[in-house]
Order: sequence, then structure tokens, then C-alpha cells
Amino acid sequence: MKIVKAAGLFSAMALVPAFANAQDQSDHPTYANEVSRIIQDNCQSCHQPGQIGPMSFTSYEEVRPWAPLISLKVASREMPPYQYDSDKGIQELKNDWRMSQEDIDTVVAWVNAGSPMGNPEDLPPPRQYPEKGQWRLAAELGQPDHVIMSTPWDVPANGQDLWWEPRVPTGVTENRCIKAIETLPSKEAHGSTHHANSMFVVQNDSGAWMPVGMLSEFAFGKLGEKIPEGACRKIPEGAEVSWSIHYYPDGKAVPNDQVSVGIWFHDEDEGFDEEETYRQDLSLYFLESGGDYLIPPHGTLMTQGFHSFDHPVRLDSWQPHLHLRGVAMAIEIFDPETGRRELVSQASNWNAGWNHSHTYEDGYQPLVPAGATIILTAWYDNTGNNPRNPDPDQWVGAGQRTTDEMSHAWIAVTHLDEEGYERMLAERKERDDRTLAGSD
Repeated sequence: MKIVKAAGLFSAMALVPAFANAQDQSDHPTYANEVSRIIQDNCQSCHQPGQIGPMSFTSYEEVRPWAPLISLKVASREMPPYQYDSDKGIQELKNDWRMSQEDIDTVVAWVNAGSPMGNPEDLPPPRQYPEKGQWRLAAELGQPDHVIMSTPWDVPANGQDLWWEPRVPTGVTENRCIKAIETLPSKEAHGSTHHANSMFVVQNDSGAWMPVGMLSEFAFGKLGEKIPEGACRKIPEGAEVSWSIHYYPDGKAVPNDQVSVGIWFHDEDEGFDEEETYRQDLSLYFLESGGDYLIPPHGTLMTQGFHSFDHPVRLDSWQPHLHLRGVAMAIEIFDPETGRRELVSQASNWNAGWNHSHTYEDGYQPLVPAGATIILTAWYDNTGNNPRNPDPDQWVGAGQRTTDEMSHAWIAVTHLDEEGYERMLAERKERDDRTLAGSD
């Protein structure tokens, strides 16, 4: 949560009735009974000692001074940070950080009542969260089955954007299907690791190493990925991993830094059969938006990218990526057979500090027929109206540096055949018919 100027905080506090603490606790929410649980569910994973939140929210004494600001931030949906429109496109998402309107209303009512503590006996027990540098998926899946690490590299304390691109063995000696995957920067260089991409490469007949698919992608704010049931993101036998790690020095030198990828495998004893699954991969390059461009000083821009497949596919997740002048992105599907253009997802409040992979709930992933076009649209604001713009007097071009601009989307794609595509369509129609019948 961002710190605002003192004048803004005092103005917010002026909205709180002076007599609110004297009200009957039955007339309003209390921290002990309702708000503490909302804070646990939505805030404490970042707002605790040693984590990225600039203040800790692990007790009433820590939360109370920030109560008016918390109310403003949650009411405007700036916090928890999750760049995904609530009124456009598919809303059925896994690991959705957005607070429910009921929880938002509860926090606002609590603050308007004077932020009362309530009965301490109503407090929930403290909750344990993964510490920085620990696997976040481990709480659900246990420790990874296999870990691949980049080779060590010295990160300087100061300087411009830097890239480290080693190639390392996977250590996997046979084809395996990935159940879940998480990329983890080191605890020491967490703040300077802008992103870390890892790609499978194999040797061709001439001995050259050629890319054959993405392993994983990390950008600040992103959690791990779980592969949907019935899909396999495969580690090819004999592959190595080619890293592309982008560091942006943050004032702290880190010698011998390494980034890790943790992998959880599917096992046959779990009832998983590789031969009965569809291939899934993590794709980027078919959904870059706009290619090369220049944004003039005090100007705005919109770019688009397009891609079609010659076979049906399912889009399992969508992760937009822009830099400091980017303000919004949308993904659509245009079907030339029907003339229908469908908005799948949109993020109108882009913040480069948070890179979320929006994973669609099972049964709600977009299905793209063969020959349909996936459209990626991005918007940029290089004016003073963009609060994250470091310098509206500059020309801004497409590039890899943090101060350059870029627009692409990481998409997890499951490749289907016509039989599987038609089966999934029929399953969804049956579900929707049951829902409609139940509402009559």
C-alpha cells in the first residue's frame, strides 16, 4: 500500500465521525470480529515484517493509524493490487486478489465508525505466511520435486538495466509433465530482479541449441502457475534451460545471485496419463502488440497485435505486460465464421509494479476455434496525467529497458483437436442450460 502525503491522510481522517468509538459495537463492524479476518485474507501476505508492504498490518495497533487510508485504497480498488476490470470480460478467475464488495463495504463501515477494536476474544489466531525467498506454492503442494537454478552472477548496487543469460542443464533425464511451476528470485535480490524468463532448448542435428518452448516466466508481483487438468507442459528429454534474467539495480549489491525454478511433476500414480492429455505451452511472441513505435512527448498511443492458429486452442491464462507509460491492455477473439468479436479480458488500471497471471477457472477458459484471430490491444499515456510517467518530456520507444516501453501478453495455451474442442463446448452448454433451468 502506498504512503500518501500527510495532508491527504489528515483529510481522510476528517471523514471519520469523532463520536464513532462511542457507538454500540452491534451497530458496526469491529477489528476483532470482522476486519482482522479481511486484513488476514487480503493484506498481511505483503504487509508484514520483511515483506514488500511499506508498513505492517499484523495487529490492531499497527492497522489503526492507517485505517482511513486503507478505506480509501480498498474503496477505489487500488488495494489489494490486481489489474483486472470487474465489469468486462470473463470474471471467473483462480487466485483472484480482488476484494469482494461485501468486504470493501465492511472496511469502509468500520473506518466510518471510528475503527473500533471490539472484543479481543473475537480475534482470529495469527496466520503464518511464506517468508520472502520461500516457495509460495509449497503450502499447498509441498516442496518442489525438482529445482533448476541459474548460474551465479554478481548484481551491482547501482547502474542501468542488466541482463544475465546463462544456459544450464535441467537435470531431468526423461520426458515429464509439469503439474505446477514457480520462479523464485533470491531473497537478497528480490527487489532488483525485474523479470526472469526460462526457455527449453535442445540441440539440432548440427549441434546448435534451438528453443522448443517456455518453461516459466517471472515478473515482480507474480505467483506460480498450476497447469489445468487434462493438459501437459512437458520437459523434453535432453533439454537445457536458457535463462533471460533482467536486473535493475536497487542500491544493494548481491554477489553470486541465482534465480530458481521449482517444478512439481505429475505422477502416473495420481491417475495422470500423458497420452490422454493435450499439450500446453506458455507463449509470448505471437501476442506482441505493435512492434516498433515511438510515443511523442506529452502524447498517447494505441497499438495492436494479432495471431491465429490453424487448430482450436484453449487460453488458460492471460498475463499483460507493459512498462511505465502503459496504462491498459485488452485481449479479444474475432471469429470470421460468425463475425463475432468477444472481449475476453481487460486491465484498465495497469501498474508495472505488479504482474499478475490471470488464470481462468476450469470450464471458463476462452475457447478459440481454428482460424479465429486473437487481438491484443495496448494503450499508453506519456503525458503528465499518467502518475507513473517519470518524464513526459521524453520520446519513448519500444525496447527492453525499464524506461523504454513494451507490450506483450504471456498466454498459457492448450492445443486442442476438433473432437476436444467440440466436447468442451458441449460441456459448457450443458452447464449453462442447467444454470438457466435452476434460475427459472
